[in-house]
Amino acid sequence: MIKDNQTLFNRIQVLLDAVVIVVSYIAGYTIRFSPRWYDDSINHLPLSSYNAYLLIIVPLFLLLYYQADLYSSRRMSGRKRELFAIIRSNVVGLLVFIVILYVIHQNDVSRGVVIIFWGINIFLETFVRNVIRYILRFARKSGFNLKYVLLVGYSKSAEQYINRIRLNPQWGYVIRGILDNRMEAGTMYKGVKVLGRIDNLEVILPENKLDEIAITLSIDQYEELEKVVGLCEKSGVHTKFIPDYNRFIPSRPYMEDLQGLPVINIRHVPLTNTVNSIAKRIVDIFGSLAMIVVFSPIMLISAIAIAVSSPGPVIFKQERVGLHNKPFRMYKFRTMVVQDPEEEAEGWTTKGDPRVTKIGSLLRRTSLDELPQLFNIIRGDMSIVGPRPERTQFVEKFKEEIPRYMIKHQVRPGLTGWAQVNGLRGDTSIEERIQYDIYYIENWTMMFDFKIMLMTALKGFINENAY
Repeated sequence: MIKDNQTLFNRIQVLLDAVVIVVSYIAGYTIRFSPRWYDDSINHLPLSSYNAYLLIIVPLFLLLYYQADLYSSRRMSGRKRELFAIIRSNVVGLLVFIVILYVIHQNDVSRGVVIIFWGINIFLETFVRNVIRYILRFARKSGFNLKYVLLVGYSKSAEQYINRIRLNPQWGYVIRGILDNRMEAGTMYKGVKVLGRIDNLEVILPENKLDEIAITLSIDQYEELEKVVGLCEKSGVHTKFIPDYNRFIPSRPYMEDLQGLPVINIRHVPLTNTVNSIAKRIVDIFGSLAMIVVFSPIMLISAIAIAVSSPGPVIFKQERVGLHNKPFRMYKFRTMVVQDPEEEAEGWTTKGDPRVTKIGSLLRRTSLDELPQLFNIIRGDMSIVGPRPERTQFVEKFKEEIPRYMIKHQVRPGLTGWAQVNGLRGDTSIEERIQYDIYYIENWTMMFDFKIMLMTALKGFINENAY
Protein backbone atom coordinates (compact mmCIF):
# COMPACT_ATOMS: atom_id res chain seq x y z
CA MET A 1 0.00 0.00 0.00
CA ILE A 2 1.38 3.38 -1.00
CA LYS A 3 0.75 6.20 1.46
CA ASP A 4 0.18 9.82 0.61
CA ASN A 5 3.02 10.74 -1.75
CA GLN A 6 1.53 14.02 -2.90
CA THR A 7 4.46 16.07 -1.60
CA LEU A 8 6.94 13.93 -3.54
CA PHE A 9 4.76 14.05 -6.67
CA ASN A 10 4.54 17.83 -6.37
CA ARG A 11 8.32 18.21 -6.21
CA ILE A 12 8.75 15.98 -9.23
CA GLN A 13 6.06 17.96 -11.07
CA VAL A 14 7.75 21.30 -10.27
CA LEU A 15 11.03 19.91 -11.61
CA LEU A 16 9.34 18.60 -14.77
CA ASP A 17 7.58 21.95 -15.28
CA ALA A 18 10.92 23.78 -15.02
CA VAL A 19 12.45 21.41 -17.60
CA VAL A 20 9.45 21.87 -19.93
CA ILE A 21 9.69 25.67 -19.66
CA VAL A 22 13.41 25.62 -20.50
CA VAL A 23 12.94 23.17 -23.41
CA SER A 24 10.02 25.20 -24.79
CA TYR A 25 12.03 28.42 -24.56
CA ILE A 26 15.05 26.99 -26.36
CA ALA A 27 12.77 25.39 -28.96
CA GLY A 28 11.14 28.79 -29.53
CA TYR A 29 14.54 30.36 -30.16
CA THR A 30 15.63 27.50 -32.45
CA ILE A 31 12.46 27.61 -34.55
CA ARG A 32 12.39 31.40 -34.81
CA PHE A 33 15.99 31.70 -36.01
CA SER A 34 16.07 28.53 -38.08
CA PRO A 35 17.61 29.20 -41.54
CA ARG A 36 14.31 28.05 -43.01
CA TRP A 37 12.50 31.00 -41.44
CA TYR A 38 15.23 33.56 -40.80
CA ASP A 39 17.95 35.26 -42.84
CA ASP A 40 21.29 34.48 -41.13
CA SER A 41 22.78 37.67 -42.52
CA ILE A 42 20.58 39.67 -40.14
CA ASN A 43 22.10 40.06 -36.67
CA HIS A 44 20.25 38.75 -33.64
CA LEU A 45 21.15 38.01 -30.04
CA PRO A 46 22.85 34.66 -29.41
CA LEU A 47 21.10 31.89 -27.44
CA SER A 48 23.26 32.60 -24.39
CA SER A 49 21.81 36.12 -24.16
CA TYR A 50 18.27 34.78 -24.44
CA ASN A 51 18.95 32.14 -21.79
CA ALA A 52 19.63 34.86 -19.22
CA TYR A 53 15.91 35.63 -19.22
CA LEU A 54 15.15 32.10 -18.04
CA LEU A 55 16.07 33.39 -14.56
CA ILE A 56 12.89 35.47 -14.82
CA ILE A 57 10.67 33.15 -16.86
CA VAL A 58 11.11 29.88 -14.92
CA PRO A 59 10.25 31.17 -11.42
CA LEU A 60 7.51 33.43 -12.84
CA PHE A 61 5.72 30.57 -14.60
CA LEU A 62 6.18 28.15 -11.68
CA LEU A 63 4.63 30.74 -9.36
CA LEU A 64 1.70 31.19 -11.73
CA TYR A 65 1.20 27.40 -11.90
CA TYR A 66 1.17 27.29 -8.13
CA GLN A 67 -1.37 30.12 -7.97
CA ALA A 68 -3.54 28.22 -10.49
CA ASP A 69 -3.58 25.19 -8.14
CA LEU A 70 -1.74 23.01 -10.66
CA TYR A 71 0.16 21.20 -7.92
CA SER A 72 -2.85 19.67 -6.16
CA SER A 73 -3.65 15.96 -6.33
CA ARG A 74 -4.55 14.63 -9.78
CA ARG A 75 -6.77 11.92 -8.39
CA MET A 76 -9.91 13.98 -8.81
CA SER A 77 -8.80 16.88 -11.02
CA GLY A 78 -10.22 17.11 -14.54
CA ARG A 79 -8.20 17.48 -17.72
CA LYS A 80 -10.32 20.37 -18.97
CA ARG A 81 -9.86 22.34 -15.74
CA GLU A 82 -6.13 21.69 -15.88
CA LEU A 83 -5.91 22.77 -19.54
CA PHE A 84 -7.70 26.06 -18.84
CA ALA A 85 -5.44 26.66 -15.83
CA ILE A 86 -2.32 26.07 -17.98
CA ILE A 87 -3.57 28.39 -20.74
CA ARG A 88 -4.57 31.10 -18.26
CA SER A 89 -1.22 30.92 -16.46
CA ASN A 90 0.72 31.07 -19.72
CA VAL A 91 -1.28 34.06 -20.97
CA VAL A 92 -0.58 35.96 -17.74
CA GLY A 93 3.08 34.88 -17.80
CA LEU A 94 3.48 36.01 -21.40
CA LEU A 95 1.96 39.43 -20.70
CA VAL A 96 4.05 39.94 -17.55
CA PHE A 97 7.28 39.00 -19.39
CA ILE A 98 6.50 41.38 -22.28
CA VAL A 99 5.83 44.18 -19.77
CA ILE A 100 9.17 43.43 -18.06
CA LEU A 101 10.98 43.65 -21.42
CA TYR A 102 9.26 46.98 -22.06
CA VAL A 103 10.15 48.38 -18.63
CA ILE A 104 13.84 47.47 -18.94
CA HIS A 105 13.88 48.85 -22.52
CA GLN A 106 14.98 45.55 -24.01
CA ASN A 107 13.98 45.79 -27.66
CA ASP A 108 16.45 43.22 -29.03
CA VAL A 109 14.50 40.19 -27.73
CA SER A 110 12.43 38.81 -30.58
CA ARG A 111 8.71 38.85 -29.82
CA GLY A 112 8.47 35.92 -32.22
CA VAL A 113 10.62 33.81 -29.90
CA VAL A 114 8.37 34.69 -26.97
CA ILE A 115 5.15 33.85 -28.87
CA ILE A 116 6.52 30.53 -30.19
CA PHE A 117 7.74 29.64 -26.69
CA TRP A 118 4.25 30.41 -25.34
CA GLY A 119 2.54 28.06 -27.80
CA ILE A 120 5.05 25.22 -27.38
CA ASN A 121 4.98 25.52 -23.60
CA ILE A 122 1.18 25.18 -23.44
CA PHE A 123 1.33 22.10 -25.68
CA LEU A 124 4.22 20.42 -23.81
CA GLU A 125 2.84 21.21 -20.35
CA THR A 126 -0.51 19.70 -21.30
CA PHE A 127 1.12 16.69 -22.97
CA VAL A 128 3.50 15.91 -20.09
CA ARG A 129 0.80 16.27 -17.45
CA ASN A 130 -1.57 13.99 -19.36
CA VAL A 131 1.17 11.39 -19.78
CA ILE A 132 1.73 11.46 -16.00
CA ARG A 133 -2.04 11.24 -15.45
CA TYR A 134 -2.32 8.12 -17.63
CA ILE A 135 0.72 6.52 -15.99
CA LEU A 136 -0.80 7.04 -12.54
CA ARG A 137 -4.19 5.74 -13.67
CA PHE A 138 -2.60 2.65 -15.19
CA ALA A 139 -0.67 2.09 -11.96
CA ARG A 140 -3.86 2.39 -9.91
CA LYS A 141 -5.74 -0.02 -12.15
CA SER A 142 -2.82 -2.42 -11.73
CA GLY A 143 -3.15 -2.25 -7.94
CA PHE A 144 -0.48 0.35 -7.18
CA ASN A 145 -0.78 3.80 -5.58
CA LEU A 146 -4.20 2.93 -4.11
CA LYS A 147 -5.82 4.65 -1.13
CA TYR A 148 -7.82 2.49 1.26
CA VAL A 149 -10.73 4.30 2.86
CA LEU A 150 -13.14 3.47 5.67
CA LEU A 151 -16.47 5.29 5.95
CA VAL A 152 -17.82 6.15 9.39
CA GLY A 153 -21.60 6.56 9.25
CA TYR A 154 -24.19 5.29 6.78
CA SER A 155 -25.99 8.27 5.23
CA LYS A 156 -26.96 9.85 1.91
CA SER A 157 -23.52 11.43 1.75
CA ALA A 158 -21.95 7.95 2.21
CA GLU A 159 -23.99 6.59 -0.70
CA GLN A 160 -23.07 9.58 -2.90
CA TYR A 161 -19.39 9.14 -2.03
CA ILE A 162 -19.51 5.42 -2.91
CA ASN A 163 -21.30 6.18 -6.19
CA ARG A 164 -18.61 8.63 -7.26
CA ILE A 165 -15.76 6.33 -6.29
CA ARG A 166 -17.30 3.45 -8.27
CA LEU A 167 -17.79 5.66 -11.34
CA ASN A 168 -14.15 6.86 -11.21
CA PRO A 169 -11.82 3.88 -10.61
CA GLN A 170 -8.96 5.97 -12.03
CA TRP A 171 -8.93 7.92 -8.75
CA GLY A 172 -7.44 4.85 -7.07
CA TYR A 173 -9.72 4.75 -4.01
CA VAL A 174 -10.75 1.45 -2.45
CA ILE A 175 -13.52 1.55 0.17
CA ARG A 176 -12.91 -1.06 2.86
CA GLY A 177 -16.36 -0.77 4.41
CA ILE A 178 -18.70 1.25 6.60
CA LEU A 179 -19.10 1.53 10.36
CA ASP A 180 -22.54 2.52 11.63
CA ASN A 181 -24.53 2.13 14.85
CA ARG A 182 -27.94 1.81 13.23
CA MET A 183 -27.35 -0.40 10.19
CA GLU A 184 -27.00 -4.14 10.72
CA ALA A 185 -23.54 -5.61 10.11
CA GLY A 186 -23.41 -7.30 6.71
CA THR A 187 -25.70 -4.75 5.02
CA MET A 188 -24.37 -4.09 1.52
CA TYR A 189 -24.50 -0.99 -0.69
CA LYS A 190 -23.05 -1.48 -4.19
CA GLY A 191 -20.43 -3.93 -2.96
CA VAL A 192 -19.50 -2.00 0.19
CA LYS A 193 -20.35 -3.77 3.44
CA VAL A 194 -21.33 -2.44 6.85
CA LEU A 195 -18.54 -3.97 9.00
CA GLY A 196 -19.86 -3.15 12.44
CA ARG A 197 -20.45 -0.34 14.92
CA ILE A 198 -18.61 2.98 15.16
CA ASP A 199 -16.93 1.77 18.39
CA ASN A 200 -15.00 -0.74 16.26
CA LEU A 201 -12.77 2.17 15.19
CA GLU A 202 -10.75 1.63 18.39
CA VAL A 203 -9.83 -1.84 17.12
CA ILE A 204 -9.44 -1.04 13.40
CA LEU A 205 -7.28 2.10 13.60
CA PRO A 206 -4.30 0.59 15.48
CA GLU A 207 -3.90 -2.02 12.72
CA ASN A 208 -2.64 0.82 10.45
CA LYS A 209 -4.15 -0.61 7.27
CA LEU A 210 -6.05 2.49 6.24
CA ASP A 211 -4.98 5.58 4.32
CA GLU A 212 -8.06 7.68 5.03
CA ILE A 213 -11.15 7.87 7.19
CA ALA A 214 -14.18 9.56 5.61
CA ILE A 215 -16.71 10.71 8.22
CA THR A 216 -20.12 10.36 6.57
CA LEU A 217 -22.37 10.51 9.63
CA SER A 218 -26.02 11.43 9.11
CA ILE A 219 -27.18 14.70 10.67
CA ASP A 220 -28.90 12.97 13.58
CA GLN A 221 -25.65 11.15 14.48
CA TYR A 222 -23.47 14.23 14.88
CA GLU A 223 -23.20 13.63 18.63
CA GLU A 224 -20.68 10.92 17.64
CA LEU A 225 -18.57 13.39 15.64
CA GLU A 226 -16.29 14.60 18.44
CA LYS A 227 -15.52 11.03 19.53
CA VAL A 228 -14.79 9.88 15.95
CA VAL A 229 -12.53 12.83 15.19
CA GLY A 230 -10.66 12.30 18.47
CA LEU A 231 -9.95 8.64 17.66
CA CYS A 232 -8.83 9.45 14.11
CA GLU A 233 -6.56 12.29 15.20
CA LYS A 234 -4.98 10.09 17.85
CA SER A 235 -4.18 7.41 15.26
CA GLY A 236 -2.66 9.86 12.78
CA VAL A 237 -4.82 8.59 9.89
CA HIS A 238 -5.81 11.28 7.40
CA THR A 239 -9.43 12.20 8.09
CA LYS A 240 -11.96 14.06 5.96
CA PHE A 241 -15.52 15.12 6.69
CA ILE A 242 -18.30 14.73 4.12
CA PRO A 243 -21.29 16.56 5.65
CA ASP A 244 -24.75 15.06 5.32
CA TYR A 245 -26.09 18.59 4.81
CA ASN A 246 -24.13 19.05 1.54
CA ARG A 247 -27.39 19.43 -0.39
CA PHE A 248 -27.86 22.76 1.42
CA ILE A 249 -24.42 24.20 0.69
CA PRO A 250 -22.60 24.87 -2.60
CA SER A 251 -19.89 22.59 -3.99
CA ARG A 252 -17.34 25.29 -3.09
CA PRO A 253 -18.55 26.66 0.23
CA TYR A 254 -17.29 30.10 1.21
CA MET A 255 -15.73 30.04 4.67
CA GLU A 256 -15.30 32.99 7.01
CA ASP A 257 -13.21 33.23 10.17
CA LEU A 258 -15.18 35.04 12.86
CA GLN A 259 -12.41 35.50 15.44
CA GLY A 260 -11.57 31.81 15.36
CA LEU A 261 -15.15 30.63 14.74
CA PRO A 262 -15.49 29.07 11.26
CA VAL A 263 -18.63 30.22 9.44
CA ILE A 264 -19.93 28.47 6.31
CA ASN A 265 -21.89 30.70 3.95
CA ILE A 266 -24.80 28.80 2.42
CA ARG A 267 -24.24 30.59 -0.87
CA HIS A 268 -21.03 32.22 -2.08
CA VAL A 269 -21.68 34.99 -4.59
CA PRO A 270 -18.41 36.55 -5.79
CA LEU A 271 -20.29 39.53 -7.24
CA THR A 272 -21.29 40.70 -3.75
CA ASN A 273 -17.65 41.78 -3.50
CA THR A 274 -17.51 45.52 -4.23
CA VAL A 275 -14.37 45.32 -6.40
CA ASN A 276 -15.82 42.49 -8.50
CA SER A 277 -19.13 44.33 -8.87
CA ILE A 278 -17.47 47.58 -9.99
CA ALA A 279 -15.19 45.75 -12.45
CA LYS A 280 -18.16 43.94 -14.01
CA ARG A 281 -20.17 47.17 -14.21
CA ILE A 282 -17.32 48.95 -16.03
CA VAL A 283 -17.15 46.11 -18.58
CA ASP A 284 -20.94 46.28 -18.97
CA ILE A 285 -20.96 50.01 -19.67
CA PHE A 286 -18.13 50.06 -22.19
CA GLY A 287 -19.16 46.76 -23.74
CA SER A 288 -22.78 47.79 -24.27
CA LEU A 289 -21.75 51.16 -25.72
CA ALA A 290 -19.43 49.41 -28.17
CA MET A 291 -22.17 46.95 -29.17
CA ILE A 292 -24.68 49.77 -29.69
CA VAL A 293 -22.25 51.38 -32.14
CA VAL A 294 -21.54 48.07 -33.94
CA PHE A 295 -25.18 46.93 -34.14
CA SER A 296 -26.77 50.36 -34.75
CA PRO A 297 -27.30 49.70 -38.52
CA ILE A 298 -29.01 46.38 -37.77
CA MET A 299 -31.12 47.99 -35.04
CA LEU A 300 -32.19 50.77 -37.40
CA ILE A 301 -33.16 48.32 -40.17
CA SER A 302 -35.05 46.15 -37.66
CA ALA A 303 -36.96 49.17 -36.33
CA ILE A 304 -37.99 50.25 -39.83
CA ALA A 305 -39.06 46.70 -40.76
CA ILE A 306 -41.24 46.40 -37.63
CA ALA A 307 -42.86 49.80 -38.18
CA VAL A 308 -43.67 49.03 -41.83
CA SER A 309 -44.88 45.43 -41.35
CA SER A 310 -47.18 45.79 -38.34
CA PRO A 311 -49.03 48.66 -36.65
CA GLY A 312 -47.91 49.48 -33.14
CA PRO A 313 -44.79 50.61 -31.26
CA VAL A 314 -41.35 49.45 -32.39
CA ILE A 315 -40.11 48.81 -28.84
CA PHE A 316 -41.93 46.39 -26.57
CA LYS A 317 -41.59 47.00 -22.84
CA GLN A 318 -42.23 44.20 -20.38
CA GLU A 319 -41.84 43.98 -16.62
CA ARG A 320 -39.14 41.52 -15.55
CA VAL A 321 -37.60 40.71 -12.17
CA GLY A 322 -33.97 41.74 -11.70
CA LEU A 323 -31.32 42.18 -9.03
CA HIS A 324 -32.61 41.74 -5.45
CA ASN A 325 -36.08 40.79 -6.79
CA LYS A 326 -36.71 44.35 -7.99
CA PRO A 327 -38.91 44.67 -11.11
CA PHE A 328 -37.73 46.69 -14.11
CA ARG A 329 -38.91 47.44 -17.62
CA MET A 330 -37.01 45.30 -20.13
CA TYR A 331 -36.81 46.50 -23.74
CA LYS A 332 -37.19 44.31 -26.82
CA PHE A 333 -38.09 44.85 -30.43
CA ARG A 334 -41.78 44.12 -30.80
CA THR A 335 -42.20 40.72 -32.47
CA MET A 336 -45.96 40.20 -31.96
CA VAL A 337 -49.14 41.95 -32.95
CA VAL A 338 -50.34 44.46 -30.36
CA GLN A 339 -52.54 42.72 -27.75
CA ASP A 340 -54.23 43.37 -24.42
CA PRO A 341 -51.95 43.13 -21.36
CA GLU A 342 -54.16 40.35 -19.91
CA GLU A 343 -53.83 38.29 -23.10
CA GLU A 344 -50.08 38.90 -23.30
CA ALA A 345 -49.60 37.75 -19.69
CA GLU A 346 -51.35 34.41 -20.19
CA GLY A 347 -48.23 32.49 -21.20
CA TRP A 348 -45.04 32.45 -23.25
CA THR A 349 -44.76 31.95 -26.96
CA THR A 350 -45.16 28.44 -28.39
CA LYS A 351 -44.34 26.94 -31.78
CA GLY A 352 -46.58 28.31 -34.50
CA ASP A 353 -47.94 31.07 -32.23
CA PRO A 354 -50.24 33.19 -34.45
CA ARG A 355 -49.41 36.34 -32.47
CA VAL A 356 -45.84 36.41 -33.86
CA THR A 357 -45.36 38.54 -36.98
CA LYS A 358 -43.21 37.43 -39.92
CA ILE A 359 -40.53 40.00 -39.10
CA GLY A 360 -40.89 39.08 -35.43
CA SER A 361 -40.26 35.40 -36.18
CA LEU A 362 -36.99 36.29 -37.93
CA LEU A 363 -35.91 38.60 -35.12
CA ARG A 364 -36.67 35.93 -32.50
CA ARG A 365 -34.80 33.15 -34.29
CA THR A 366 -31.72 35.36 -34.70
CA SER A 367 -32.07 36.86 -31.18
CA LEU A 368 -31.92 40.34 -32.72
CA ASP A 369 -35.09 41.25 -30.84
CA GLU A 370 -32.91 41.34 -27.68
CA LEU A 371 -30.63 44.17 -28.91
CA PRO A 372 -32.58 47.01 -27.21
CA GLN A 373 -31.58 45.43 -23.89
CA LEU A 374 -28.19 47.05 -24.45
CA PHE A 375 -29.90 50.21 -23.15
CA ASN A 376 -31.11 48.25 -20.10
CA ILE A 377 -27.45 47.42 -19.47
CA ILE A 378 -26.43 51.07 -19.61
CA ARG A 379 -29.27 51.94 -17.20
CA GLY A 380 -27.98 49.32 -14.75
CA ASP A 381 -31.04 47.05 -14.95
CA MET A 382 -29.07 44.29 -16.65
CA SER A 383 -25.56 43.02 -17.38
CA ILE A 384 -24.02 41.66 -20.57
CA VAL A 385 -23.68 38.24 -18.91
CA GLY A 386 -26.01 36.81 -16.29
CA PRO A 387 -29.15 34.70 -15.80
CA ARG A 388 -31.98 35.65 -18.14
CA PRO A 389 -34.72 37.70 -16.39
CA GLU A 390 -38.23 36.29 -16.10
CA ARG A 391 -41.69 37.86 -15.90
CA THR A 392 -43.16 38.59 -12.49
CA GLN A 393 -45.99 36.05 -12.68
CA PHE A 394 -43.62 33.25 -13.65
CA VAL A 395 -41.17 34.15 -10.89
CA GLU A 396 -43.99 33.77 -8.37
CA LYS A 397 -44.86 30.40 -9.90
CA PHE A 398 -41.33 29.01 -10.25
CA LYS A 399 -40.13 30.01 -6.80
CA GLU A 400 -42.73 27.63 -5.33
CA GLU A 401 -42.05 24.81 -7.78
CA ILE A 402 -38.29 24.87 -8.41
CA PRO A 403 -35.79 24.62 -5.52
CA ARG A 404 -33.23 27.45 -5.32
CA TYR A 405 -34.92 29.37 -8.17
CA MET A 406 -34.67 32.74 -6.43
CA ILE A 407 -30.87 32.52 -6.11
CA LYS A 408 -30.60 33.85 -9.68
CA HIS A 409 -31.79 37.26 -8.43
CA GLN A 410 -28.65 37.75 -6.34
CA VAL A 411 -26.93 39.10 -9.48
CA ARG A 412 -28.04 41.32 -12.36
CA PRO A 413 -29.84 39.47 -15.17
CA GLY A 414 -27.95 39.22 -18.44
CA LEU A 415 -28.30 39.63 -22.19
CA THR A 416 -26.61 36.24 -22.53
CA GLY A 417 -25.64 33.64 -19.95
CA TRP A 418 -24.04 30.29 -19.16
CA ALA A 419 -27.36 28.47 -19.64
CA GLN A 420 -27.96 30.15 -23.01
CA VAL A 421 -24.57 29.30 -24.52
CA ASN A 422 -25.17 25.68 -23.47
CA GLY A 423 -28.35 25.51 -25.54
CA LEU A 424 -30.90 26.29 -22.80
CA ARG A 425 -32.73 29.09 -24.56
CA GLY A 426 -36.37 29.69 -25.37
CA ASP A 427 -38.74 26.79 -24.69
CA THR A 428 -36.33 24.60 -22.67
CA SER A 429 -36.20 23.16 -19.15
CA ILE A 430 -36.39 25.81 -16.42
CA GLU A 431 -34.89 23.35 -13.91
CA GLU A 432 -31.80 22.83 -16.07
CA ARG A 433 -31.42 26.55 -16.65
CA ILE A 434 -31.44 27.21 -12.92
CA GLN A 435 -28.63 24.67 -12.39
CA TYR A 436 -26.48 26.48 -14.98
CA ASP A 437 -27.41 29.89 -13.55
CA ILE A 438 -26.42 28.85 -10.02
CA TYR A 439 -23.12 27.44 -11.29
CA TYR A 440 -22.40 30.78 -12.97
CA ILE A 441 -23.34 32.78 -9.87
CA GLU A 442 -21.13 30.70 -7.55
CA ASN A 443 -18.16 30.46 -9.93
CA TRP A 444 -18.14 33.94 -11.44
CA THR A 445 -14.86 35.42 -12.60
CA MET A 446 -14.19 38.09 -15.19
CA MET A 447 -12.56 35.43 -17.37
CA PHE A 448 -15.75 33.35 -17.09
CA ASP A 449 -17.72 36.33 -18.40
CA PHE A 450 -15.33 36.78 -21.33
CA LYS A 451 -15.58 33.06 -22.08
CA ILE A 452 -19.40 33.27 -22.25
CA MET A 453 -19.19 36.37 -24.47
CA LEU A 454 -16.79 34.54 -26.81
CA MET A 455 -19.01 31.43 -26.88
CA THR A 456 -22.02 33.65 -27.68
CA ALA A 457 -20.14 35.25 -30.60
CA LEU A 458 -18.80 31.92 -31.93
CA LYS A 459 -22.09 30.02 -31.65
CA GLY A 460 -23.98 32.87 -33.28
CA PHE A 461 -27.36 34.27 -32.44
CA ILE A 462 -29.55 31.59 -34.02
CA ASN A 463 -32.03 30.28 -31.46
CA GLU A 464 -33.67 27.02 -32.52
CA ASN A 465 -35.97 27.11 -29.48
CA ALA A 466 -37.39 30.57 -30.13
CA TYR A 467 -40.88 30.69 -31.63
